[in-house]
Amino acid sequence: MSGARASVGLAITGASGAVYGLRLLGCLLEADETVHLMFSDAARAVLAVEEGIELPGGGEELASALRERTGTTGGELHLHGREEWTAPVASGSNAPRALVVCPCSMGTLAAIASGASNNLIERAADVALKERRQLILVPRETPLSAIHLENMLKLARLGVTVLPASPGFYHRPQSVAELVDFVVARVLDALGVSQSLVARWGAD
Repeated sequence: MSGARASVGLAITGASGAVYGLRLLGCLLEADETVHLMFSDAARAVLAVEEGIELPGGGEELASALRERTGTTGGELHLHGREEWTAPVASGSNAPRALVVCPCSMGTLAAIASGASNNLIERAADVALKERRQLILVPRETPLSAIHLENMLKLARLGVTVLPASPGFYHRPQSVAELVDFVVARVLDALGVSQSLVARWGAD
């Protein structure tokens, strides 16, 4: 897909499971989507710890590093800084058709639930809510406090898809990568993006 209104916003925040966001990015680009990508500062720290990835600051160097990491050459990739208020995702007049926060930290979830717009990720989510665009949050936390659950319920009642990073096992995964693909496949399904990562229940 091309054009700003056909695009997808993707935010990777500081919850454990940054690999979910990277895998989703690769799948979206492979599906020829236009992706507006945002990283929180905490996400960069998590990537360094969990994946051993030290991401460049930004620009073409960062785009090239992400392309190399995900192994994709398709789609369009647009990178945005945490206070880049001129980014399309910051305005309802040019908002993407959907925004995914994957993984979504509890701090980011709380900020979205309260309507905070202290950075571009929070503003993009606020825009998705006010413009009634699709908003998918992929939280990764355990155990969950009553505050976490109340924030999720509040957002679910507003039409947000809360899709926890909880992989299934009925497809008999043999690797961590297959567990990651299970969650990413559910996100792609929610977005209406064709995927063949995991066979559908009951399919041959």
